[in-house]
Amino acid sequence: MLVILSVFMMIAVVLFAERSGIHYTEKNRQINYLDKDEVVTEKTAVKTLKKTCLVLRNSGDVSSNQAWEQFQQIFNDMKIGTDVVDVQTASGIPDYHNYETVVVLLSDISPLKENLVNLCEWVSDGGNVLFAMTLQKTAYTSMIEQKIGIISSGYDNSVVDSIYFDSDFMLGGGESYAITDAFESAWSVQVSEKAKVYARIKNKNGQPLIWENSYGKGKFVVDNFGLYEKAVRGFYAASYSLLTDAGVYPVINGFVFYLDDFPSPVPSGDDTYVKRDYDMSIKDFYANVWWPDMLEIASDHNIHYTGVIIENYEDETNGKIKKQTDTSRFQYFGNMLLHQGGELGYHGYNHQPLSLSNTDYGDVLPYNTWKSEDAMKNAVNELLRFGNEMFPGVTMSVYVPPSNVLSEEGRKMLAKDFPEIKTIASNYFQGDFAYVQEFEVAEDGIVEQPRITSGAIVDDYMKMAALSELNMHFVNTHFLHPDDLLDEDRGAKLGWEKLKANLNNNMEWLDESAPSLRKMTGSELSGAIQRYGAVTFTKEVTEEEIRLTLENFYDKAYFMVRINEGTPGNVSGGTLTHLTGNLYLLEADEATVTIERQLEKE
Repeated sequence: MLVILSVFMMIAVVLFAERSGIHYTEKNRQINYLDKDEVVTEKTAVKTLKKTCLVLRNSGDVSSNQAWEQFQQIFNDMKIGTDVVDVQTASGIPDYHNYETVVVLLSDISPLKENLVNLCEWVSDGGNVLFAMTLQKTAYTSMIEQKIGIISSGYDNSVVDSIYFDSDFMLGGGESYAITDAFESAWSVQVSEKAKVYARIKNKNGQPLIWENSYGKGKFVVDNFGLYEKAVRGFYAASYSLLTDAGVYPVINGFVFYLDDFPSPVPSGDDTYVKRDYDMSIKDFYANVWWPDMLEIASDHNIHYTGVIIENYEDETNGKIKKQTDTSRFQYFGNMLLHQGGELGYHGYNHQPLSLSNTDYGDVLPYNTWKSEDAMKNAVNELLRFGNEMFPGVTMSVYVPPSNVLSEEGRKMLAKDFPEIKTIASNYFQGDFAYVQEFEVAEDGIVEQPRITSGAIVDDYMKMAALSELNMHFVNTHFLHPDDLLDEDRGAKLGWEKLKANLNNNMEWLDESAPSLRKMTGSELSGAIQRYGAVTFTKEVTEEEIRLTLENFYDKAYFMVRINEGTPGNVSGGTLTHLTGNLYLLEADEATVTIERQLEKE
């Protein structure tokens, strides 16, 4: 009897610890925030970049403007200094010899006229050019077709309904990715056997979409897929890295999995499919099926969840606070998440976004606006109080706006009145009233950390975006709502077993595509973003070595390194990890990194 009693006492102690949170000791993080007073923002860092790339664009062309909108951010994030010439208004083009690379954002290259000949001569002398837009067949393109690797072409374009990437070219390559809203965006061409093709329509035998062609001592790279949007930035970054003997750019290196509305009161929604598959109440299903399955997924893929708290689902926005009294669920799930190695952050006192009456949701979103800024402030104060009461001694710094909606007034209020909030994690892409972000540190010191993919049904667009961001920023951010499986629009009819399998498949794709990707919590990724945004570098390449000299280096930085000529030898000042083909991940531990370069003997 004493043994049995002892066992029950031990169980009681464990349950008390999980529910109380009093004895939880916060774990050391992989990476911490930098002091915001020490952080150099990307906007400041890029002002010091040497102009190594000349960009040719045409402000009178819609597609050129669309491409330039994306490339401005691509160049900033890759820390490439640029001079930009608008062929619509410029009186001339600078000497190409002043630059390492030229990026042509023109589909119609006719405005270049005699400068096109000069450009080709410069490449023959050792220059590097990226034609980043689908070219139109004109008399001018006919002049350079053979130089850029084309042996025959037509006047028609091909539909790009999927892209197959060579496995040695990009992370996640070796398979085809569907393109939503496909159209005739690729010039129908046949390329020379000497050209190296890295991407094609549908499969490894399809129409060429990305290729390089050596010309004299230099190189042309051609992008022929004709998509100019945020979700394909990584394709252009990978293409640009083919230029020069060694392509280098900083990356974030991190993955975060968010659980929105977690912990929270019991999710509301249609329990039809929970009843159908499990014959349980929603409350019992989450405790006995969903959460154990989520912990298993985390264990299988080394994930540390970041849960963001909702105190209640009250619709009141007048600033009067109704404190949550049923707290056992919060402590039970929250402490299990913390003991799993995860992290907690803030979502909302209720699920009403921080917007005032000057926001009109119309029939788009089912939300109320707040009566005043004081009412919003009361709600956020209550959320912070509740979080501290439920999880004493636990540091929370990440805020996720409800439904990714955050007004300008709400954003300013968070920065001014709530220094505890150091990160806002919202949307990478446009959405209804969405607060859209880049990976950066804002001028007020808050880290902007957009989420890229969501849910348990990862559609074709999200797959393409995830692929792109692995190769652009070496990052992945995903979020899931526990009540996804209570909403038919988010997959409830499929049932949890199918949705769980989808999540597992997505995590397996990520593990296989990027085994070197760091699994992090929200605040850890923000620390990585601070370091990534600040760092700049200069590159010196000789026959013997690749030398990187870093500025705004704090303690660690990561870079994609594509070694186009030769193979790497010993590394000092960092560690080089092979990713795929001639692509490597550099972890810099010092402000000067040297990579020995071994060239093939002719």
